[in-house]
Amino acid sequence: MTGFRLSYGGAQEYFGITPDLTTLGKIIGGGLPVGAYGGRREIMEMVAPAGIMYQAGTLSGNPLAMTTGIHTLKRLKEPGTYEYLDKITGELVQGILDAGKKTGHAICGGFYRGMLEEGVYFAPSQFEVGFTSLALSSEDIQKTIAAAEKVLSKI
Repeated sequence: MTGFRLSYGGAQEYFGITPDLTTLGKIIGGGLPVGAYGGRREIMEMVAPAGIMYQAGTLSGNPLAMTTGIHTLKRLKEPGTYEYLDKITGELVQGILDAGKKTGHAICGGFYRGMLEEGVYFAPSQFEVGFTSLALSSEDIQKTIAAAEKVLSKI
């Protein structure tokens, strides 16, 4: 689930581990439906044509997904990318928590509906993960925090 969110080498680079198998989802397709996996030689040699396990997919090698994936990976390699993501994520989390404290509320179910009404689309369940992206500007983060404070002041 972390893909390239923590570092260009993924969680395995960030935490300094060497996995038996790495799986990547939509991030390698720039958000489009595609996935990939890779691992130790003895595992990968089990996959056809070298091995007995057959693997195929409807969207395997889809040109659009591969093109958007390449551009996403290029963007992630730009200097300052991960520092920016860390910065806006921290601002967003702290801003929403501060808005909750300021208005005397913990984050609750009514918060999600209120944010939707303010044009901020969080995941439909409070138990789902939400991630920031490079598409978000500091202005977007500030608008989201302002919306959170507005919603929380009404609850």
